[in-house]
Amino acid sequence: MGRFFDLESPIMRTLNRVADLMILNLLMIVCCIPIITVGASVTAMHYVLLKMVRGEEGYLVKGFFKSFATNFKQATLIWLLMLVIIVVYVGDALIFSYSGIAFPKPLVIAVIAVGVILYLISMYVFPLLARFENSIRNTIKNAALMAVGNLPKTILMAIFYAMPLVISYFSTYALLFVFLFGITVPAYGAAWLYSNIFKKFEPEVEIVSDMDFSVKVGGENGEVDGEEE
Repeated sequence: MGRFFDLESPIMRTLNRVADLMILNLLMIVCCIPIITVGASVTAMHYVLLKMVRGEEGYLVKGFFKSFATNFKQATLIWLLMLVIIVVYVGDALIFSYSGIAFPKPLVIAVIAVGVILYLISMYVFPLLARFENSIRNTIKNAALMAVGNLPKTILMAIFYAMPLVISYFSTYALLFVFLFGITVPAYGAAWLYSNIFKKFEPEVEIVSDMDFSVKVGGENGEVDGEEE
């Protein structure tokens, strides 16, 4: 019984991780309510999740808001760009569905294909922003290269992110689970996948403080293509 309640026991560590994911999920929902803060919130979530995956986590809430503040400007600009694209695609979907015009199938397929590609790229953008210090242009460029260069993992990440929607569609009783874990659990699974991808571009020797989890990238030292500020 004593071992069961030991904080280092597998059961207690699992329960702690579940609690952390639930807290982070609720924190994400609250911080995304203003809409404009979605990008900074998602970036901060990936900052915390990557540290969890690598066993480097510190104070969850403090780490979240540290990344939120540090990456707010770039994350918000990227998110606003994404929001424009989302609005355009929603408009396209409404036009295709309700305009009464018979659009050529190749055009519809091409629009859908481009949308899928942009979605796959977007899955890497905020994790890259959370992990590396870089320009917006190079962050998006590197996200595209990683999405294409690691396609099997990219597809698996997309499946992870789609699972809450599938669960919600088939069972309304699962909505509570989705509300508590529907954002962070899929992202946690994705973090396990992109963590090893990122390691290929990180310095071999790096000193990381408890709450400092950013590296500069760029240039000639075997790092991701980027620019130093």
